[in-house]
Amino acid sequence: MNSAIVLLFAVAAMLCGYVFYSKFIATKILALDNSRPTPAHTMKDGIDYVPTNKYVLWGHHFTSVAGAAPIIGPAIAVIWGWVPAIIWVVVGTIFMAGVHDMSAIWASMRNRGQSIGSIAGTVMGTRVRSLMMVVIFLLLLMVNAVFGVAIANMMIKTPSAVLPVWGALVVAFIIGQCIYRYNMNLVWVSIIGVTALYGLIYLGPMFPIVLPETVMGLPDNAVWILILFAYAAIASLLPVWMLLQPRDYINGLQLFVGLILLYAAIFIGTPNIVAPAVNTALPADTPSLLSLIHI
Repeated sequence: MNSAIVLLFAVAAMLCGYVFYSKFIATKILALDNSRPTPAHTMKDGIDYVPTNKYVLWGHHFTSVAGAAPIIGPAIAVIWGWVPAIIWVVVGTIFMAGVHDMSAIWASMRNRGQSIGSIAGTVMGTRVRSLMMVVIFLLLLMVNAVFGVAIANMMIKTPSAVLPVWGALVVAFIIGQCIYRYNMNLVWVSIIGVTALYGLIYLGPMFPIVLPETVMGLPDNAVWILILFAYAAIASLLPVWMLLQPRDYINGLQLFVGLILLYAAIFIGTPNIVAPAVNTALPADTPSLLSLIHI
């Protein structure tokens, strides 16, 4: 199968989902109203509730939803062939992930920026709130564990990636200051920020960072996981405009640059997909695809 044809199908499906299905959800189900003030305005505190430029906010949400399912999910699904992986990304995004994320943000905005757990408590009672909070905690713990292990292994196997990854946080912090504290032009800040990110990628192989195999009796992957968890704790306590929003925004721009280059390469080179559409030669211990989707 020619990869360009598959890409055209995926892009067309995404556009149809955006133009038709998301419009139906927005107007008929969620009844979005631009005249309603958001918690960022009604509860503005300069920390968690901050009025944000729509492009920065869009980049923040775009990068935030790129979690375990769209990143690790297709990598798992491709074991059964590239068709299940494509279905996972395209159909799953349109009819499940997109609706879920959009509805969660809508519900929070309509309820003074509360979390789903708090909203559940308001609607269904304190017991439901407690149960939801436990479920959310366990889910977040699972997601953090998966990403912690994956990123720690990546930093061990690819020392050249350590400088770009952690340097991006410094770039994001500076961008946050430029946008919110000094009100600098967003276009120029974005261009300089993306250039800095790719500059860090260039410098990464020149200055690889490798931890000792053991630190205070802990293996290097455990040390990286602890460092990542410490970063997550610190980032969650900082004002959202200082690190989280500019980090997601500038990384979102970098993602789009990568996507544009990737799409252009596919359309120019039009390579064939060498993986089987549906893989029937699975290892003996491979679980059923249907049971995995059900889970």
